[in-house]
Amino acid sequence: MLEVQNAAPRLTSSDMRKISELVYAKSGIALRDSKRAMVMARLQKRLWHGGFASFSDYLKHLEGDESGAELTAVLDAITTHHTSFFREVAHFHYLASHVVSALLTRRASRPIAGWSAACSTGEEAYSIAVTLLDRVPIAQHDRIRLLASDLSKQAIQTARAGVYQLNRVAHLPQATLRRHFERGIGEQEGLVRLNRSVRRLIDFRRLNLIEVDKLGASFDFIFCRNVMIYFDCEARQHVVSMLERHLTPGGYLFLSHSEGLSEINHGLKWCMPGVYRRAGA
Repeated sequence: MLEVQNAAPRLTSSDMRKISELVYAKSGIALRDSKRAMVMARLQKRLWHGGFASFSDYLKHLEGDESGAELTAVLDAITTHHTSFFREVAHFHYLASHVVSALLTRRASRPIAGWSAACSTGEEAYSIAVTLLDRVPIAQHDRIRLLASDLSKQAIQTARAGVYQLNRVAHLPQATLRRHFERGIGEQEGLVRLNRSVRRLIDFRRLNLIEVDKLGASFDFIFCRNVMIYFDCEARQHVVSMLERHLTPGGYLFLSHSEGLSEINHGLKWCMPGVYRRAGA
């Protein structure tokens, strides 16, 4: 006789509303009811891991967890980490030809500072670093200062390691692969790792954009792509205002091509699809 397995726990409308409220309060991510099936599928592992029979039981644990560790695990589970090296490549061409070229004309003592504000598993941050290394003269590489951050602790751990499946870089030019990547051998066959010269440029941190006020630094350019789509208008306004404050005069903000600032109050000037500039030098 076949063994009958227990049905997967059901995520009720009430459960979904509570999870949505918790996630929004912590991250600004707006989970609409249309995402219920996705939320249920991604959180079931948390239920099984903790031995909870229902989402209701799990929510009691989640709400009572004063450490915040379980809510962090929830955010890791529901956030999407779809990214790739040199995604929306026109932005990297613009970074090299317009932004970096202008930055090289100022005093050599001033750093070239950038922030990948939603770096996911690191591909964007490393693409920025490679772009700068290829454009900035070798004697000035020590001017480069890059911060990369993400809400997901798991994504940051992957990014910091800088190790990826070989098929993730198959589309890159061979010259780029030879210059900036190490190919795994033996047990590491099928993997690549960014060279130390690339990895050392980036400070990876777990940051929640909704909670950031002042980082104690300003940036010549900020990439914050494919994250605004998860926010409602209020959260987008909050984050864009915070990012604008962190730009140097004349600094650039890069969004994705699918994101815009039409409903947001800001003082930035449109440069090209997805690229805006703060007034100033």
